[in-house]
Amino acid sequence: MAKQKHNANNTPRRKRYNQKERLQNAKKWIEQYDGKNLAKGYSKWYGVDLICAIAELEMLGFKIRQSYKDQVKKTIEARQKQKEKRKQEKELFNDEWDNMFYYVAGYTENGFPFGLTKEEMEEDEDKQNITKSKNYNPFMLDDELPF
Repeated sequence: MAKQKHNANNTPRRKRYNQKERLQNAKKWIEQYDGKNLAKGYSKWYGVDLICAIAELEMLGFKIRQSYKDQVKKTIEARQKQKEKRKQEKELFNDEWDNMFYYVAGYTENGFPFGLTKEEMEEDEDKQNITKSKNYNPFMLDDELPF
């Protein structure tokens, strides 16, 4: 019994097509498509963005309304602005946390840092200074410290 070759790439072939292959295959696909929005369907089926889908559909001879093209462009630009804004907010958030920590040991699943804070480090240094002072008695209570 011969061994069958296993396809190591799990991505569907149609999503790996280059533009030339997509345009050839799209002619058959469009005949079978029964959805409402051809550009959106093309985009999802072939794994391309809407702007690419619109451009390729126009290459195939389909007329796409200018208002729809403008709407798609505005939506994509708005998403990019939102993404950039979220990125800046995340950086600001991380900067605030990083300024609080002396050493960040890691991050939780939700992205919160954990480790040694600057306050804990200062307290530790204070304790070390106390132990080095000559009046220190390890059995002395905190309220009995000489300073």
